Amino acid sequence: MAMRDLRYFGDPVLKTVTDPVTTFDKSVKALVDDLLETVDLPGRAGLAAPQIGVSLRAFSYKVDGKHGYVLNPKIVELSENAHEITEGCLSVPKLWFPTTRAKYAVVRGVDLRNEPVTVEGDGVFAQCLQHETDHLDGMLYLDRLDPDQRRQAMREARQHDWFWSR
Repeated sequence: MAMRDLRYFGDPVLKTVTDPVTTFDKSVKALVDDLLETVDLPGRAGLAAPQIGVSLRAFSYKVDGKHGYVLNPKIVELSENAHEITEGCLSVPKLWFPTTRAKYAVVRGVDLRNEPVTVEGDGVFAQCLQHETDHLDGMLYLDRLDPDQRRQAMREARQHDWFWSR
């Protein structure tokens, strides 16, 4: 296992739709181990493979005492009830904006043995499931902001030293 460096807003891997995991070998096990270790730091709730430079459908989570991963996740259910919740991202550090998310989410995928797995949650955990699945679809939470907030976020992002294009 290894703590992996993060990729930041502006890196093309974060805007690329990921490939499904099709082989369940040692390299995928190593990826999952790295995702689990890298998300384990304080203040982290979720981590998608593109955030460590890997374009595969995989993410890890650590929310409300739940710690795990999902390969090839797909959101299969979202509650009709939504709320605006402050959201941030490890790949867009120091920026927090209100984002509309469903209050409840269900994700289905597989584990390292290619066995079905279902993860569900509400509140912050539902937000995490949606946020990490978005990453796998080449989407950042900034893409969900209303146009004025998005412009503000873009101005603020360009001022940070982590902004990729500098």
